[in-house]
Amino acid sequence: WSEDRFNEIIKETSTFIKKVGYNPKAVAFVPISGWHGDNMLEESANMTWYKGWTKETKSGVVKGKTLLDAIDAIEPP
Repeated sequence: WSEDRFNEIIKETSTFIKKVGYNPKAVAFVPISGWHGDNMLEESANMTWYKGWTKETKSGVVKGKTLLDAIDAIEPP
């Protein structure tokens, strides 16, 4: 549950996302633990440093905290 590792992953992933033509600001980055279920459906107490995600969409800025929030915020093409 390392904030440094999460930020490293965001940086690496954002570079790739740009290369394939997407805007990283339109992507919700969510630190999760699939093993423990952290931040998947409910906010995790194990990642107190994580304040939530923000992404830009056609209809404005959307915010959330969990992977479920991010999935719910996906706009249809």
